[in-house]
Amino acid sequence: MTRSSNNYGPYQFPEKLIPLLIRNGLNGLEFPVYGDGKQVRDWLYVEDNCRAILRVLEKGRVGSIYNIGTAEERTNCDVVESICIAIADRKSMDLNRLKQRIRFITDRPGHDRRYAINTSRIRAETGWKPTTVSSVAMNQTVDWYLDHADWIAHLTSGEYRKYYDSVYSRNWARG
Repeated sequence: MTRSSNNYGPYQFPEKLIPLLIRNGLNGLEFPVYGDGKQVRDWLYVEDNCRAILRVLEKGRVGSIYNIGTAEERTNCDVVESICIAIADRKSMDLNRLKQRIRFITDRPGHDRRYAINTSRIRAETGWKPTTVSSVAMNQTVDWYLDHADWIAHLTSGEYRKYYDSVYSRNWARG
């Protein structure tokens, strides 16, 4: 069995934090950040997660549980800033103007302050470790969304737009 930390990368559904922020950044919208943005997460690039699952299939012990993560904790504010930097670089946009669109909104009730997992078993028993540097992975993710604007447009039209508006747009109260 595997348990992964927060994944991100290509084809992630657009309401998740990273694709939502990329999409908003490209469309001149605000960057919504729950609470104070200091929630801590272990962000794992999807390709590293796939390699880890394969490694567990090849070398893992039946009945064992393997936690998959980078063991690098980042705040949501750090993630938003890295997305702003990547968008500014790729679209020749002013970084400070992008950052001015960050909006701290009311936190979700019961929102966990920190997600952390111990990855020592997968590292020791299978030899797996993440290979993608987080800044490179974030740049690759932003590039993918830039190159697949038609996929995002199709996915975020129609019924998704109604869902998005009902859950996000109308419920975002500034904190």
